[in-house]
Amino acid sequence: MDKIRCAWCLKEPLYIDYHDREWGTPVHDDRKLFEFLILESFQAGLSWLTVLKKRENFRKAFAGFDPKKIALFDRRKIERLMADEGIIRNRLKIEAAVNNARCFLAIQKEFGTFDSYVWGFVKGKTKVNSRKSLSKIPAFTPESDAMSKDMGKRGFKFRGSTICYAFMQATGMVDDHIDDCWRKRKK
Repeated sequence: MDKIRCAWCLKEPLYIDYHDREWGTPVHDDRKLFEFLILESFQAGLSWLTVLKKRENFRKAFAGFDPKKIALFDRRKIERLMADEGIIRNRLKIEAAVNNARCFLAIQKEFGTFDSYVWGFVKGKTKVNSRKSLSKIPAFTPESDAMSKDMGKRGFKFRGSTICYAFMQATGMVDDHIDDCWRKRKK
């Protein structure tokens, strides 16, 4: 018998793999959290599948998602990224990634880890939601609103509430698997 999965992932093997291995799995590693933050910001206005297909290219182009290296990217590096057909070539998003790396490092300095900062928005544990269907999953929540607002005060770009909620879903801060999905956590 086939596993029951969230309907958004059923048409594409790359989506199925991402759903089964990553989406909604709690992430506490700062480098991995930064990777998702960067990828979610590049996804704005596009499909997640577009980002997933380019993920390895992003990893190469963005120094393995090392925020210390990305924070040092200069105009020449940004121009090289604008010419890189393997990534999403949007100047504002590329510049935001460099800016956000600097903000990320400032958060680490203040909180000890980025993990401590972002998980604070869900009081340190996964918020397990009950969702009967995809149509019941919101685009944002009070928690993602709070995260977006606080990140904005700290200088982050491309960090709207919808992006923050997608980040929270991807990193397991919230569990929005539909109730009958095999990956759904039990409360």
